[in-house]
Amino acid sequence: MSGLATFRAMPGAVRLLLVNHLVGHIGFYLLVPFLADYLLDDLALSAAVVGVVLGVRNLSQQGLFLVGGSAADRLGARGVIMTGLAIRALGFALFAVGGSLPVVLAASVLTGFAGALFNPAVRAFIARDSGARSAQAFALFNVFGNAGSAIGPVLGTVLIAAGFRLSALVAASIFAVLAVVQWLLLPARPVPRHDGGVGADFATVFTDRRFWAFTLALMPMFALQSQIYFVFTLQAQDSAGPGHGPAAVAALFVVETIAVVALQVRVTTVLGRRPHRGPAMALGMAVMGLSFLVPPAVAGLVAAAGDGVAGTVIRVAPVVVAAVLLALGVTAVQPFVNEAIGRFAGNRLTGTYFGAFYLASGVFTVVGTSVTGAVLDRSGGSLTWPPAVLCAAAGLLSALAVLRLHRRRVLPGPGEPTAEPAVDDIAAKDGAADVR
Repeated sequence: MSGLATFRAMPGAVRLLLVNHLVGHIGFYLLVPFLADYLLDDLALSAAVVGVVLGVRNLSQQGLFLVGGSAADRLGARGVIMTGLAIRALGFALFAVGGSLPVVLAASVLTGFAGALFNPAVRAFIARDSGARSAQAFALFNVFGNAGSAIGPVLGTVLIAAGFRLSALVAASIFAVLAVVQWLLLPARPVPRHDGGVGADFATVFTDRRFWAFTLALMPMFALQSQIYFVFTLQAQDSAGPGHGPAAVAALFVVETIAVVALQVRVTTVLGRRPHRGPAMALGMAVMGLSFLVPPAVAGLVAAAGDGVAGTVIRVAPVVVAAVLLALGVTAVQPFVNEAIGRFAGNRLTGTYFGAFYLASGVFTVVGTSVTGAVLDRSGGSLTWPPAVLCAAAGLLSALAVLRLHRRRVLPGPGEPTAEPAVDDIAAKDGAADVR
């Protein structure tokens, strides 16, 4: 089934949220990539302060995913999505009118908190409404997000010529319109009954040993995926040499985006023919890990290429190939991960489960990227073996862990919302250590 046919087969609410995801990524990426330059040049803030501002935005989003997911379960995903979109519109508007550090910090907190609200809520809504087609729905979710991430910076480059404030106002307007569209078109869904308080919900999630075994196994997914912005970007710049770095990085992102958009639905369709997702997720993680070995493996072979355009292309090509392999691995694993989270959660705590998974993955990504950076500094360059081996090991160990969970039948089967009693059955049979 083609991507368009798959899109048409989705329920109307899911199609709306997919389009929302595309437009939201356009609005986000037409502004955020230019934020650091605005803070440094227009507001004359120091690099340290700019780092604080950007870090606050990431922390307020990643750190509050669990809050947003719980709110979606308790208050209804539709209302939380609309609220998050409206808050992000307000945050971007503050960037447009603010010229002082307190206003900029407030804008960063608001935009981050907004993402913490609507990101788990959107995923919970899609998981519930798409039902048996959730893997295909999340494949399209990945496609639409990547397309928006590619379109946004292009539009931002045009708008930024007229000034950062105009870009901020356009971004704010996009999210304000999206909030109104969700209010008009996104249907309300019944909020599941909750017998206890929020603490009881959290206790259910944090004592679900099957879910946390799955989360610990798959946490490297986001950490490795984020290296397209760090390790691969540095490798592209170092391979291209002086004067060609920006073009090499641009080519890296363009090719990676094209690979995801072109392959995602097809890969999910092929791998989704098997009822059990464990082998597909393990394959994806292994490919992601192995992709990091390509640039250092051939660095010596292409180092002697000339300084002209042809030589630059030859030197950068291994990094681009590695990025394509990374994208291929992402297409194999990510939709099934989101599908599995929905199956672990059932219908009552879907948002909370998504929030917990994204929170844990976000923390791991920060730690993993910091460790990778430290290893890279000590190894003498981005094209050396130590950082590549570290990333490859993370992917391969994740793949082995997923296969172990698959063999132990810890992963939820087709259409199976898991329940905690099943943990006790497995623990009695295999020993508690097998599911940790």
